[in-house]
Amino acid sequence: MALTSASRTLLFDIHNQRWDEGLLELFDVPSEVMPEIVATSGVVATIAIEQLAGVPLAALAGDQQAATFGQACFSPGEVKNTYGTGCFIVMNTGNSAVASHNRLLTTVAWRLDGRSQVAGDERPVAAAGPHGDIEYALEGSIFTAGAVVQWLRDGLGIIRQAGDVEQLASSVPDSGGVILVPAFTGLGAPHWDPYARGTILGLSRGTTAAHIARAALEGIAFQVADVLDALRDDSGLALSELRVDGGAASNDLLMQHQADLLGVRVVRPAVTETTALGAAFLAGLAVGLWPDLAALSDLWRAERSFEPQMAESQRAELRHSWTRAVERSMGWLEG
Repeated sequence: MALTSASRTLLFDIHNQRWDEGLLELFDVPSEVMPEIVATSGVVATIAIEQLAGVPLAALAGDQQAATFGQACFSPGEVKNTYGTGCFIVMNTGNSAVASHNRLLTTVAWRLDGRSQVAGDERPVAAAGPHGDIEYALEGSIFTAGAVVQWLRDGLGIIRQAGDVEQLASSVPDSGGVILVPAFTGLGAPHWDPYARGTILGLSRGTTAAHIARAALEGIAFQVADVLDALRDDSGLALSELRVDGGAASNDLLMQHQADLLGVRVVRPAVTETTALGAAFLAGLAVGLWPDLAALSDLWRAERSFEPQMAESQRAELRHSWTRAVERSMGWLEG
């Protein structure tokens, strides 16, 4: 029997950190075929390939968990968002596996083994976070983010390359009342409507390519704001800032609008390859290169912060218009 990564995930009990015996029995999966469960940060094996012989394999993590660790989101309520083709927003919830009422994913953020295992060294390492060695997270995924910029380039042809979108969108002071819901393949969190489709509302004779480009960027930020609302509602935790990475995080106009819609600071790190950085942090922690999470927090650096500048009344008006537009995009294929 071949087990995919997804099936292995579905069979794992995140609360007790073991394979779920009831599910294994239900799906007729022998427990003997399941892999050993190991820590996210901890020496798993020693590499035997000649060129790397003796090097410890000391970190195993999913890309979003690694990115969250690379963003030094070590305390409950700290959140990162990766702006790629889609968006992946992860909030640290500490040692509590929070059940989502907004259909977000409850997942393990990481598990630290709390020991150095270099060359047989078993001395304790102060690696564990403030809530023990297992940290949980809530995650919300958005289907279309940077992909909407690709559509502006390849579908509409209003920009020649993705990097041109910021200059075009910045040539107008606002979207001119245009709202673009980029539900090209449905809507992800927190709406989860596969029947939704892309919608552009508020067009007039005065609408230009620049207004559509600006509305496209704003559509990314609106979707992220919806997920952040769901995260705060589920967790009961306040949001003090949003740490960002991914290709679209380099767009200053998008980051400023994101801060305006959220009403909190948006922080872009000096190192935006946070998945790779997080994997390095996890491995280095396991072998004693760094003593604890505080040392890693000291290494994290911000490149730029975007402070909210929008009045609350304007923010509420824009969010209301966005909600109306989303409602019109939903269920389109069913109608």
